[in-house]
This record gives sequence, C-alpha cells and structure tokens, in this order.
Amino acid sequence: MPVPILLVTGFLGAGKTTVVNHLLAHAEGRRIAAVVNDFGAINIDAELIAGASDGVVSLANGCICCSLEGDLLRTLSMLLRRDPKPDYIVIETSGVADPADIVRNLMDPVILREALLETVLCVMDAGTPPAALDDALQRSQLRVADIVALSKLDLADEGAGMRMRAAIRAQRVPAVVVDAPHGAIPSALLFPAHVDRAPAPRTPGPKRPAEDRFETLSWTSDRPLSLPRLQQAIARLAPKLARAKGLFETVEQPGRQMVFQFAGGRATLAPGDAPAPGVPRARIVFIAELGVLTRAELDSIMAACVADEKGSEGGIGFG
Repeated sequence: MPVPILLVTGFLGAGKTTVVNHLLAHAEGRRIAAVVNDFGAINIDAELIAGASDGVVSLANGCICCSLEGDLLRTLSMLLRRDPKPDYIVIETSGVADPADIVRNLMDPVILREALLETVLCVMDAGTPPAALDDALQRSQLRVADIVALSKLDLADEGAGMRMRAAIRAQRVPAVVVDAPHGAIPSALLFPAHVDRAPAPRTPGPKRPAEDRFETLSWTSDRPLSLPRLQQAIARLAPKLARAKGLFETVEQPGRQMVFQFAGGRATLAPGDAPAPGVPRARIVFIAELGVLTRAELDSIMAACVADEKGSEGGIGFG
C-alpha cells in the first residue's frame, strides 16, 4: 500500500516546526520520516537522537528526519527505498511556499505508486490579525488545508482563538479547525487508523505564476553581542521583519550560545549548545518582503549590537 503523506504548511513563524517536533517525539511506535527545509532547526530531545548519515538524522524511536536538499521527488524516492519503509511521511514546507504547488508535485506518477497525500495541515499563529488572511499566500495555505491548527494560544489574548476561527470561517475554508497547544494535535486527525488504507488521490488546483515576494538577509559577527543593544536593534527592525532566527554569544554570558527567534512580532531567547569552533560568534538570518529592508540599513543597525563593553539597558524585551 502507498505510504500516507502529511503536508504541513503555514506562514513564516506560525509554529510548523513545533508541530513536527511533537509528532516525532510522540510517534507511539510509528516509523515517521520527516522532510524539512533544515533539520538542524528540528529540536528533538537529545535522548531521541540515535545517529546521522547521508543527510538523515536517525531517531531512537524509529523515526528519521532529513533535510530537503534539491528536488522533493528525489528526496521522497530516497525515503521510499529505505528498509523498512516509513509508515508515514511528514513534509514541512517553507513559510513562503504555496502548498498547491507541492500538492501538484506529489501527483507525479512515480510517487503516486508508493506514496499518497493523506492530509494537509495548515498551522496558524492564533495571534495573527484577522486582516492578514486577505494575503493571497495565506489564503492559498488555508484553502488547500484539511485541518487548520491554531498555535501559540498561550501567547495570545483570551479572544484570539475565537477571532481567528471567525476569520477562517469568513474565508469559506472547509477545513476542521483545532487548537494545537505546544504543537500537540490528536494523531487520529492526521494519520489513518490503518496503514493499509490508501488515501484518495487529489486533484491539484490551477498552477499560479511564481512570485518572488520575500528575501533573506544574513548577518554575522566574529564578536559577541550586547544583549540590551540587540533588544534595541530588534525593536527598530521589527516593523520590517516577517521572520528572523539566529545563534549568538553575548558579552553578558561569554562562551554560551543563545538561540534567537522572531515571529509574529514576538522575540524569544533560549539557551543553546556550546559554540562550535571556527564559526562566527553571531549568525542571524532576517526575512523581509522585497525592498523593505536594505543591506546597508541592516548592517548599520546590527553593527551597533557588537559589544565592546557592557551595553546600556533598554529596548524591547525577549519572551
């Protein structure tokens, strides 16, 4: 029988990786293969890691996670040749990807013989302003979904979930809407009860012209950052950012790497692994709409974060 595929879509910073993390950490005996843009971002608990080879991270619970390098169909073919084959395949899309294009790719006759799209899950930050659903990309992500999962409810105000459900209904989306506290979604909604049941094939929608809408700007430094100065810099950059993430050392805690995330207007910091030798002490990736943020502006703002001594207090706080 073909292997069922779960396609996880959603806008930048919606919480897709948190959902995939939860699925892999709670596989309950299922052999799940996860295909992601960068498996280094998958935060599986250390005790689940069994080993890595050929771009594939093996997990002690029988699951694997691999980086999407090059052609999606080639990556899927590699997974389907593994012995034993996975019971399920999870594909996490980029936050700027139109899932309709991926659905179309999964209709390839070679893949259809061995893997069929079972469920499309769209993850949405519950704190997203309802007006954001007027965006063409977010509408496309919603309309192809079978299930919409509301994430980050713990970070939003009390009425956010209700407002988002109403906004989704206004889009006439036929999907089931569920809450996803800390990435948890009932597996019965995502996977078939019996692996030997083949999901029904889908008909892809019309192909839309590709649109280059976002650009990625990377920034590095060989010196640690002042945390108060970084807070001030992110406060200045926040109105122009769709997403940001990075690793850096701070002058306040030398020799310790911090993990930085910015999504949905919220910035967070968490302790990371020890810094690797030979890499910059600060590495941050910023994603913005084309033309909104220039390289010169970014470099100017971030240069002020490089520490020469203890920075002054102030700026936006990290959650």
